[in-house]
Amino acid sequence: MADSLPVDSSLFFKLVRVVNLTARPFSETVGKHNELTLNEWRAMVVLASHPGVAASDIAEATGLDKMAVSRAIAGLDRAGRLRREPDPGDQRRSLLFLSPQGQRLFAKVGRTAKRREAELFSALGVAEAEQLNAALDKLLAGLRAR
Repeated sequence: MADSLPVDSSLFFKLVRVVNLTARPFSETVGKHNELTLNEWRAMVVLASHPGVAASDIAEATGLDKMAVSRAIAGLDRAGRLRREPDPGDQRRSLLFLSPQGQRLFAKVGRTAKRREAELFSALGVAEAEQLNAALDKLLAGLRAR
């Protein structure tokens, strides 16, 4: 069985491990302290960068399935961190924005997230981090094209 599943050398498995090992501390500290799930945070990142997008855009940007995005949006809405406006081009859709409360929380958690990101990537040199970033962009572009 070990020969058929090369876990230690699998690039995909390493990516999953990195995500899991970085997500756990967020959930255990920042998330609990701010009553914020990781998927709510991911949605907030998209909304802070692209105010006025629809839920489907958040799903596309994050890679989360529509149900996970729906739950994240509902959680942000219940907590008063979200503002909805009707889409003038399609009345069936809502355009989503961070509320003032959501913007304040994003700024607060964002500072912590930036520090954490710097710590995580401190093992890489600047050139290595740039190469990793470029490789991930290329991988994401290939996945979107499929």
